[in-house]
Amino acid sequence: MGVLTDYFRAADAASVVRVLKRTDGGSPLYAQPPAFDGVEAKGVDPAVILAQLIAAVQQTEWRVDLVEETTVWPTSPAPGPDGPGAEDDPWVTGPWVSELCPRTRDTLAAVRDFEVPAVVGRWVRAEELRGARVEDMQPVAEELVRLDRRARDAGDQLYCWMSL
Repeated sequence: MGVLTDYFRAADAASVVRVLKRTDGGSPLYAQPPAFDGVEAKGVDPAVILAQLIAAVQQTEWRVDLVEETTVWPTSPAPGPDGPGAEDDPWVTGPWVSELCPRTRDTLAAVRDFEVPAVVGRWVRAEELRGARVEDMQPVAEELVRLDRRARDAGDQLYCWMSL
């Protein structure tokens, strides 16, 4: 089972929460009418795989703090461990949405088009992407870079919707 991940841009967390309430937590990319500009990036979770892309851009080693996240959804408090009904709790089952730090957005937005192939060449060498091919990952990186440029230029924040 893989993790579904959609990245999108929005003005603020309040607008994201309004849409998520309307879609019952479903991806804002598929709301009717479409709610936000974004891209599908199946399996590209912020903490590890996206952070590996940031590391490739910066030509540095992956660190746990490369992509800082703030949880936006679910809005209810996190449950205690193994409490009753935990299997139905959105903190356990998802979906989850997090706002990514502006540094992440700005790092990707600054990548120039001609740099993308070299960045992706470094990115696919990450252990977590073992077996990934440049030709498969380059379109994902290109879409993320373009999305981050649009977000930066509009003064929007970058968000990630995830679900199992």
